[in-house]
Amino acid sequence: MAKPKKTVFFCQNCGHEEMKWLGQCPMCKEWSTFVEESVSTAGKSPKSSGKSDVRPVSLSAISTDQEERIKVKIDELDRVLGGGIVPGSMVLVGGDPGIGKSTLLLQVCQSLSMNEKKVLYVSGEESLSQIKLRANRIGKFNENLLLFCETNLEIITDAIEKEKPQVVVIDSIQTMYNEEVSSAPGSVSQVRESTNVLMQIAKGRNISIFIVGHVTKEGTVAGPRVLEHMVDTVLYFEGDRHGTYRILRGVKNRFGSTNEIGVFEMQKEGLKEVKNPSEFMLSGRPKNASGSVVVCAMEGTRPVLMEVQALVTYTNFNMPRRTAAGMDYNRVNLLMAVLEKRLKFQFSNYDAYVNIAGGIKLNEPAADLGVVIALISSYKNKIIPEDMVVFGEVGLSGEIRAVAMPDQRVNEAKKLGFTTCIMPKSSMKGLEVEGIKVVGVDSVAELMHYID
Repeated sequence: MAKPKKTVFFCQNCGHEEMKWLGQCPMCKEWSTFVEESVSTAGKSPKSSGKSDVRPVSLSAISTDQEERIKVKIDELDRVLGGGIVPGSMVLVGGDPGIGKSTLLLQVCQSLSMNEKKVLYVSGEESLSQIKLRANRIGKFNENLLLFCETNLEIITDAIEKEKPQVVVIDSIQTMYNEEVSSAPGSVSQVRESTNVLMQIAKGRNISIFIVGHVTKEGTVAGPRVLEHMVDTVLYFEGDRHGTYRILRGVKNRFGSTNEIGVFEMQKEGLKEVKNPSEFMLSGRPKNASGSVVVCAMEGTRPVLMEVQALVTYTNFNMPRRTAAGMDYNRVNLLMAVLEKRLKFQFSNYDAYVNIAGGIKLNEPAADLGVVIALISSYKNKIIPEDMVVFGEVGLSGEIRAVAMPDQRVNEAKKLGFTTCIMPKSSMKGLEVEGIKVVGVDSVAELMHYID
């Protein structure tokens, strides 16, 4: 006799469950996110009434000795993970189709297996021969890497119990299914329950698990948002699939710094590390062109030099156009309003376009000064010296506010051959750097001396 089923509605954003369809989710307040799914009402195991030997433990009795991290030997990935893989952790890797998620994780498996770590690669999307073809392009492998093509979570669990690997890769979580859940693979119920089973394996057996997650058109991991809350680390693989460079960004990390980035270049042999991101961000920079300036931003603990471009041109329409690529559109409007108010610039008759070269997204407030100087340079058609780098936050009163870690920023600029640095005057206290001219400014009005 078939198990009786009932129909429920799940929120695709947060996983909230309701008995009827709702236009707005009462938990996450998102609209039109409920989907209908059938779930089984029988076969659920009752709660155990037996006594457990597990007892609460005093905080003072818990050892603080941490297990040694597993080094991947891929420096860019180790940096994003906070120094390596923590045993027993779960890492979610998300990214657009074709961006290189499977290639990156196969290279991780190669590096770990070559360092005498037993790795199990579980694929629900490719056959063994397809994985072998991709592996031949990457390089040599040894017997420490085991391949398994399966989507049934119970069979996968048995394989993990039998082989006892140190690291497991699941590609992808949307293809896995649990027989105890009646909905289709990829549904909210299946993704949530499958992740929960894998989390119990990771924590109970001290096995590190990487899971690949598909992303939606908005760029977030498909499935319930609770998926990101369950795992220890969330990594996003960004970049243009038609371009050569990829950026691995950590947006959540319980064992390290967030917002760290790793930069890779896609080649025919696989992904190659970019040791100096600043150098490739500035490659192809135009010479003797107005509206171009170099800023120094912090990505986690790493200073990265980027080129900010601005184009201010007279408009033929009643309402000028504003466009921002690579940074917050509203922030650009705010900075333009500061220039109109404090420096009496008339941007109402001009279109303005701001772009961060290199395809990277820049959200740090220290980029404000670079945007302001680029806008002034394009508006007045004045060329910024090629050996100048800037950073600083701009307030609504036109003041230049202090930013964190100024010494790392100045040293990075010096290392790449820049001779002048414009920065907030309040950040110069205790700063001692030789070989580069450091100029402190208090307001946007002082910038005119260095542009004219």
